[in-house]
Amino acid sequence: MIEAEQISKSYQDVDKEVSVFKELNFSIDPGQTVALMGQSGAGKSTLLHLLGGFDSVSSGKITVDGQCITGMNDAELSSFRRFHLGMVFQQFNLIPSLNAQDNITFVRRLNGMPAIDEFTHQLVDVLGLSDRLSHYPKQLSIGEQQRVAIARALASRPKFIMADEPTGNLDEETASHVMELLMKAVELDGVTLLLVTHSKTTANYLRTTWRLEKGRLYC
Repeated sequence: MIEAEQISKSYQDVDKEVSVFKELNFSIDPGQTVALMGQSGAGKSTLLHLLGGFDSVSSGKITVDGQCITGMNDAELSSFRRFHLGMVFQQFNLIPSLNAQDNITFVRRLNGMPAIDEFTHQLVDVLGLSDRLSHYPKQLSIGEQQRVAIARALASRPKFIMADEPTGNLDEETASHVMELLMKAVELDGVTLLLVTHSKTTANYLRTTWRLEKGRLYC
């Protein structure tokens, strides 16, 4: 479970303080899939970064699986992300010198897990990557690169996946295909998914849609 209690975020702009949002309260249950929508600049990505421990709240408390991440230091946050969080970005951030299989299993190996097991075989099969594992990122299509990034995020079996506009660089047909495969992969391990998107079509793949508007979250 993810719980946010009275979280606020603001930043200093020259001589004035700018509020992104104030005193948000919400929870995300295990296995829930949530699309987060809102206008550009509403703070969607900021909220995602706070929940992942990439940024710090101005006030309030965030708890993930019983762990309060608000007071963690950098080393603790890094460990938390490695073992509990999978990230999927609009920019795929694949390692060019590694083939698809090594990109997918990178975090697993960091975490001391076997690179390949029955789950990774299932994951690769669900995402349609079985015949692309020896290929390097530059040899893959844009859609295939995104599927590799999704597989990498899920391969270490985190409980929580965060995706920031994961289909933003894809054409409509490829985006639909990637979203279908993403949802199948999420269901495979029953993970929790929070996905930021501008697209209503993309949001419709998830069970729940939230909106962040003018500093307020509508759940």
